[in-house]
Amino acid sequence: MDVRFLGGADAIGRSALLVNDSLLIDYGLEGGTPARTPPDVEPDAVVVSHAHLDHVGAVPSLLNGERRPPIHWTPPTRELADLLARDTLKLQRDRYDRPFTRAEIGKLGEVSHTHGYGEPFEAAGHEVTFFDAGHIPGSAHVLVDEAGSGPASSRTGSGDDGDTRLLYTGDFHTADQRLLSGTTARPEADVVVCESTYADVTRGDRHETERRFARELRETVHRGGTVVVPAFAVGRTQEAMLVCAAHDIDCYVDGMGITVAERLRRVEEFLRDPAAFRAAMGNARFVTGGRGQKKRIAEQNAVIITTSGMLTGGPAMTYVPEIRGNPTNLVAFVGHQVAGTPGHNLLERGRAEFDGRVLPVAARTDSFDFSAHADRDGLRSFLDAYRDARVFTVHGDATERFAADLRADGYDATAPRAGDTVTIEAGQL
Repeated sequence: MDVRFLGGADAIGRSALLVNDSLLIDYGLEGGTPARTPPDVEPDAVVVSHAHLDHVGAVPSLLNGERRPPIHWTPPTRELADLLARDTLKLQRDRYDRPFTRAEIGKLGEVSHTHGYGEPFEAAGHEVTFFDAGHIPGSAHVLVDEAGSGPASSRTGSGDDGDTRLLYTGDFHTADQRLLSGTTARPEADVVVCESTYADVTRGDRHETERRFARELRETVHRGGTVVVPAFAVGRTQEAMLVCAAHDIDCYVDGMGITVAERLRRVEEFLRDPAAFRAAMGNARFVTGGRGQKKRIAEQNAVIITTSGMLTGGPAMTYVPEIRGNPTNLVAFVGHQVAGTPGHNLLERGRAEFDGRVLPVAARTDSFDFSAHADRDGLRSFLDAYRDARVFTVHGDATERFAADLRADGYDATAPRAGDTVTIEAGQL
């Protein structure tokens, strides 16, 4: 088996893995203006692990010209990929070097094939099976079997049939969230390409984080303040809605997270508790008006969950400036803030850029770790099942260190770089 790491290897962004020059797993964007894509390829088929931009964002560009490779994903990933693509195009509309066109987005429906978890299918001469990764709705571990015959889940042992089984973990979480249960899937594999986003982080107790979050929201509103919760549209907005509903906290929801929530109602069998999700939808008040309505809501003693999660755009750019002058108010971050983003600057310096102006923010700020990725302990517990496999650590800022730690513990672990190609002979495993 030949494995080429096109992107997302020694960094986060532009995830793309090419197997045997024919099967492409993920094809993501790297944020920025302009957004950056992996190297151009012409695969025979594409498999997408989940609907986050760094994994699915560049997929429409594979459909330019006469190219029509079949694209395989779960139903939620298919629902959300179209939404993310249209939003990306809107954000890039003034650039001549946009990553894809509206016509290419329209072609997604012509080549789409959806699959549930545990249902083997054929793609580019390989047998592929999705397993629940517990990251966002529809997220999947991707098991690729060179043999292409017989159910992958029934095979045992490394290289018993002379073929190689590769497990691409995608992004995953081993702990339960309100939106999803943590992954319990550990399919047999000879090679594991493992995400390493939080390989150097050990989190505190999730339940305590949630209790602290709810307490801060309640106390802020009780003191006459307003809370703005910047949240990523896919996953984190809905998780925050569920937490608020579980703790009897009324909330407004604004931004693309509303449309995502509505799309998830169509595939609610992929959620941990569909009834709780419907209740959270009923508890939230969706904001559909313009800037004037947003300003009026910001003047209330209210909790507002809104995109964008790092204050790089979206309705948050209205809400935060509106509440910035009052130290009773709170900006409660529920996701990682990348260095250099307005969200990171606000947390670290108490000021951030809004609409071209750097403004001081007197409102309090706090951060709550509701990450949907496994931390160091979660990654190690997952890999306990793969001590005899060859492991490649990818998708992180500390992939080399994580691979070294694994080697010290007896694993055959390597941290590849973007552009590396590895040939894996079944007899060498």
